[in-house]
Amino acid sequence: MILAGLALALAACSPNASEAGAQSTQGSAAVHPISGLPVVPLRIHRGGKVLTFRVELARTPQEQAKGLMFRTAMGPDEGMIFPFDPPRGASFWMRNTVIPLDLIFIAPDGRISNIAANAIPYDESPLSSTGAAKAVLELNGGRAAQLGIVPGDKVEW
Repeated sequence: MILAGLALALAACSPNASEAGAQSTQGSAAVHPISGLPVVPLRIHRGGKVLTFRVELARTPQEQAKGLMFRTAMGPDEGMIFPFDPPRGASFWMRNTVIPLDLIFIAPDGRISNIAANAIPYDESPLSSTGAAKAVLELNGGRAAQLGIVPGDKVEW
């Protein structure tokens, strides 16, 4: 596994989304109260349903390296998205990640390629995409199964 992949892994499973919800200030974009990252709407299209989440946007290598590490709670419809430009193989781990997570790997066409469900807190085993990923979405562990999210569903943010 490449060092970059490990760095992404660290980022993905870093501090957890939030014990308090995302907040917005008048006239500015929503900012997460713990991470300070922008909060954006994310939609997953499955069949005729649209599932909506508010996710923290981890864009820089530093933001991605921190991810949801050390977070102790995250709202049910919150998460974190790690976009990659250009798309590439992605590998994450759960080092310093306190809560279980579902890692949802998003292919270049915007469809879910694979899901690493209920990743175990603090586990340093690699969790990888099955091909190139344009992003990885992290949700609370078990949330994908609870909502019926499966490979092939379309993701947009």
